[in-house]
Amino acid sequence: MLNYKHYRKNPVVDYPERQWPNREIGKAPIWCSVDLRDGNQALIDPMVVSEKIEFFNYLIKLGFKEIEVGFPAASQIEFDFLRQLVDRKMIPDDVVVQVLTQCREELVERTFEAIEGCKQAIVHIYNSTSTLQRDVVFHMERQEITKIAVEGTKMVKRHAAKFPGRIILEYSPESFTGTELDYALEICTAVQEEWGPTKENPMIINLPSTVETNTPNVYADQIEWMNTHFKNRESIILSVHPHNDRGTGVASAELALLAGAERVEGTLFGNGERTGNVDIMNIAYNMFSQGIDPKLAIEHVNESIEIYERCCKMQIHPRHPYAGKLVFTAFSGSHQDAINKGVQAMKERESETWQVPYLPIDPADIGREYEPIVRINSQSGKGGVAFIMDTYFGFKLPKGMHKEFAGVIQKISEKQGEVSPDQIMDTFREQYLARKEPIHFRKLRVDDLSGETKSQFDTKVTVLYTDAGVEKRFEAVGNGPIDAAKRGLQEELAVDIKILDYEEHALQSGSNSQAAAYIHLLDVESGRVTYGVGVSSNITRASVRAVFSAINRLGLGEHKKDEKIF
Repeated sequence: MLNYKHYRKNPVVDYPERQWPNREIGKAPIWCSVDLRDGNQALIDPMVVSEKIEFFNYLIKLGFKEIEVGFPAASQIEFDFLRQLVDRKMIPDDVVVQVLTQCREELVERTFEAIEGCKQAIVHIYNSTSTLQRDVVFHMERQEITKIAVEGTKMVKRHAAKFPGRIILEYSPESFTGTELDYALEICTAVQEEWGPTKENPMIINLPSTVETNTPNVYADQIEWMNTHFKNRESIILSVHPHNDRGTGVASAELALLAGAERVEGTLFGNGERTGNVDIMNIAYNMFSQGIDPKLAIEHVNESIEIYERCCKMQIHPRHPYAGKLVFTAFSGSHQDAINKGVQAMKERESETWQVPYLPIDPADIGREYEPIVRINSQSGKGGVAFIMDTYFGFKLPKGMHKEFAGVIQKISEKQGEVSPDQIMDTFREQYLARKEPIHFRKLRVDDLSGETKSQFDTKVTVLYTDAGVEKRFEAVGNGPIDAAKRGLQEELAVDIKILDYEEHALQSGSNSQAAAYIHLLDVESGRVTYGVGVSSNITRASVRAVFSAINRLGLGEHKKDEKIF
């Protein structure tokens, strides 16, 4: 039996004054990437210095203005990495590097050695404050834990006084979500009072969800409570650092922004310890999808994926929001049909606002192609196949043809699984365009009879074709070229056929444009129906080819009268 009694509920916040549920996100926060520290330390194969430099440069390209570059006092490789950034003058003037250190004198001293030469830096100190860690890890009371934080602040303050550049202090009550709110406020205020921030020179107080212990609304309550109880609030930049233990890191970050947070620490694609940090790309794309400028250059997601996977040696999940290979994909027939109709509606209405069912954003806006939107397997429907034919190859199949051709593709997918667009086109070509046996249309001449008063028809056609390789021809009259060709074929093949529907469209524009014609044909004797398709630079020839295609698909070319040799 599942031992659920092994666990207990984590406490919630009694905070009926909450205001965050009535707010909306209206602008991007200050973003701080911690990929090079918190993300890197969680890699099976941590980045080497060259990879760190490449990743750092890419974070700058994305538009990050605050980048945590590591824990230089704890690792020689992180120390050397930071020194390269400084010595090679690779840190732009508008970018602030952030370094993490514990509140110990030798570590703080080593940290300041690492940032020597920086024009500005964020020195991030932390200590764990939760009831659990105070009890089982440190065996300390509140005042002892507070003393660690205050002493660490004093250390940073002493070194900052001698530092020629600008130092911004960041303090994190690590394991904040497991800390009593009154004590979290007490220790943060003690650090704040020791540091002495002002509105002009604020400090960062970072409230991490080091371990997600409850639903995101509880985290939002905690953030708002702290936000409303800080002294000299204008001297504080309120930051959050959510983790993803419950799978709700993005939601926690977004609700924290509603609750007053101004800054978000996280990683690209959510890498980090255990289940990872909050996914900054996910939050940024969520903002983008709501018409909010995320203040990050995230329009080329494939480039981000390539660099992340190469440097981190980790793969993006195929269902990862926005970046996964399958997120702009629909296998479901009803989804495919809705996407197809949505895209068509936007084209017809010339809409500047993206509104397509099942696709919250236009894949092209983030560097993705339309190719993955619809993928065909045995669960797909007629709308998906029609979408592929239109989007990839320009064939706008008549609505009545959707089911017929989708049935052909479904039989293939039931045998092999997914069917690629190229295979769909090859099948279309085989089933319709190349259906030239036993009768194969060769040439057509059209004569206008409208001036001849004795004829009840206005068009005469002369058709040259081959029947099982034997050249033949016929002449026939009718009300237009298609009707005349149909009448001539009825006589030639001794069949009774009826054209139920006819559609045509241009396949491409320009002097070398091609036209596609679709004929829905009925074999009156058997009651069977099918479509035929023809393509030509001349729409009349395309239409006659479509009639021949349909006759061959129905097998009517096998029923022949006496052969007439041309």
